[in-house]
Amino acid sequence: MADLILHHYPTSPFAEKIRTVLGYKKLPWRSVIIPQVMPKPDLTALTGGYRKTPVLQVGADLYCDTLLICDVLEHLQPAPALYPEPGKGLARTVAQWADGTLFWAAMAYSFSPRGLGDLFGQAPPQLAKSFADDRRAMSTNMVRLRPGDAAGAYRSYLRRLSDMLDGQCYLLGDAPCVADFACYHPLWFTRTRTPSMAGILEQTPAVAAWLERMAAIGHGNPAETDSATAIAIAAQSTPHTLLTDSTFQDDHGIPLGTPVTVAGESFGPEATEGTLVAATRTHYTLERTDPRAGTVHVHFPRIGYVLRRADA
Repeated sequence: MADLILHHYPTSPFAEKIRTVLGYKKLPWRSVIIPQVMPKPDLTALTGGYRKTPVLQVGADLYCDTLLICDVLEHLQPAPALYPEPGKGLARTVAQWADGTLFWAAMAYSFSPRGLGDLFGQAPPQLAKSFADDRRAMSTNMVRLRPGDAAGAYRSYLRRLSDMLDGQCYLLGDAPCVADFACYHPLWFTRTRTPSMAGILEQTPAVAAWLERMAAIGHGNPAETDSATAIAIAAQSTPHTLLTDSTFQDDHGIPLGTPVTVAGESFGPEATEGTLVAATRTHYTLERTDPRAGTVHVHFPRIGYVLRRADA
C-alpha cells in the first residue's frame, strides 16, 4: 500500500482529530504542511478546488473531510476500532454532532477578543486580517454564533460530555471511539490555541481529565515531506480506492461518467469539478486530471456535500 500522506497545518483542529486517530491506530504517516489560508496551489492541484484541512492522500487518491478519512483509516487498521460494536451508530451520531454543533460553539467562544489576542497578539496585523478574510469567504452560507451566545452553549455541551463520562473513561465506554476524537479536537483548540479562554474546561473536571487521556494518545511518529513530493507521488500512481462500498446509488438522476461538481453545503463553498466515477451510499468520487498531479480520484462523503451537474 502507498504511504499515508496527511496535508495539514499544526493549529488546525480537524487535523488534530486525524493526527490523534493516526496515533491511536499506530499507523505510519507522512506530514505535508500546507498554508492556513488561500492560495494553496499545491493542495488544489491535487483536489481541484477543495481547500479545507486536512486531506489524506494515498497515492493518486485524495480523501476529503475527516468523516471519510476516519472510514479509510478504519479499513486500513480495524483495531483498535473507531466504530466498535455494538453502538457504532451512536458513535457516528455523536461524532457528527461534535463536528458541527459542538465545533462551531467552541470556535465562536474561542475566537472572542481575548482568544484572538492569544492567536494573533504577537503577529503582524496583516496576518490576522488575512485569516479573518479567508474564513469569512469560507463561511458565506453560515450563521455564526456570537461569543456570548456561544459561551452559554459551550458550557451546556461540556456538562453533557461530563455526564457521558460518569463511571467510564471515555464517552461511550472504556476505550476511545470516533465520538471521542470528534469531541476532542474543538476542546483541544480552546485549550492549546486560546489558553486565556481555557478556564471554561476546568468547570467540568471529568472533561478536563478526559482531555488529558486523549492528548496522551499522541500522533505517532510522522515523517516530514513536502508538497512537491506528494504531487510527484500522485503523478506516478494509479487511483485505487480504499473505500469498501461500490454499489451505485442514484439520488440525483446523474449517471456515472457525467461532468459534475462537489462542494460543501455550508462551510467551504469551493467546488471540485471532475467526472463522476462513484456515487455510493456513503461517498462520491470524482476523476480529474491536473498538469502536475496527473489523473487522480477525489473522494467526498455524501453527508455535508452537494453534488451537481457541472453545467447546472
